[in-house]
Amino acid sequence: MRGNVIETVMGAVVLVVAALFLFFAYTTSQLRSVPGYQLTANFEHIDGIRDGSDVRVSGIKVGSVLGLTLDPKTFLATVTMSVEPSVKLPDDSVAEIVSSGLLGDKYLSLVPGGSDKDIPPNGRIKFTQSSVSIEHLIGQMMFSPPSGGGKKPGEGESGAPGGAVPAPGDAQAPPK
Repeated sequence: MRGNVIETVMGAVVLVVAALFLFFAYTTSQLRSVPGYQLTANFEHIDGIRDGSDVRVSGIKVGSVLGLTLDPKTFLATVTMSVEPSVKLPDDSVAEIVSSGLLGDKYLSLVPGGSDKDIPPNGRIKFTQSSVSIEHLIGQMMFSPPSGGGKKPGEGESGAPGGAVPAPGDAQAPPK
């Protein structure tokens, strides 16, 4: 009988600690959407971006992605985002889709421009840079021709035998 009471108390302690951990994790994470004004931006590729993704300026979360749609006329992806009211972006700002690491999550990075005019609420960011696909980059590297320009073995950077680089103005003797 005494063993059952100790097991019950220990189980309750474990549940309380787990609940505190979940509460701490939720309150310190930035999973909540950010209230603010809406902006849109058009991209060719939005690989890795989804509803709720972060919108950051200089690495600091200032908003979140609200929706993703396809423009039926241009076939560009339209990203709708919410940005904190305290962040006023110049109208020449750039929206980029970047990764937080080699295999990390992707987010929308806003790079402020230098214009005196701000983007109004419900405005559009004109300048965008689409997502870079790691698979596409690896494919390009694998199937691209080797760099070297067709030099023969034993030729240096200039194409001269032995790697000799002629001085400017020096004439090379024709081969014999």
